[in-house]
Amino acid sequence: MAEFRTVKSSQNVLKELMIPSYANFGGKVHGGIILSLMDKIAYTTAASHSRSYCVTASVDSVNFMSAVEVGELVTLMASVNYVGRSSMEIGIKVVTEDFKRGVNKHTNTSYFTMVAVDEQTRKPVQVPGLILQEKIEVRRFIWGKLRKRLKTQYREAFHSMPSEADIERELDQLTDDNCKLALDPSALNARD
Repeated sequence: MAEFRTVKSSQNVLKELMIPSYANFGGKVHGGIILSLMDKIAYTTAASHSRSYCVTASVDSVNFMSAVEVGELVTLMASVNYVGRSSMEIGIKVVTEDFKRGVNKHTNTSYFTMVAVDEQTRKPVQVPGLILQEKIEVRRFIWGKLRKRLKTQYREAFHSMPSEADIERELDQLTDDNCKLALDPSALNARD
């Protein structure tokens, strides 16, 4: 019998104060610190839903919309948006709060694909399905399914690109790019 769990049963919130040791040379919080926190909440959300050990399979488009400052409180909110057989898409929203100025800002949203695996064999294991109780949960599930389909199409196109690229046509268009060709163009026709 298939097992199902609600979206709410595995939602997580993680809060962390940004301290000076997290700063880069420009005085802003390193993007890597935020990525690490996102990976942490993605893991706890996926593990909570699947009740299994989970690994990060991919991270989709992390766009930092605004800098995170030392002294701000970062809040990450995560939930399972979509589940496949062994994979789960975890949606993560990151917001910050500046205590002094009383300003909140949305810094980024991202989608992590996590895969549940058996701890001994390291092989993927089936995850419970999702019980969708609200309209937003249904929309997120459908959007997650569409993102998964687009990622598959992109991966296939990306892997076929070297064999399908028209190097001659692209070479003619390099004059519009920010590069300078420092070798004889005929050398590009030779097989590596």
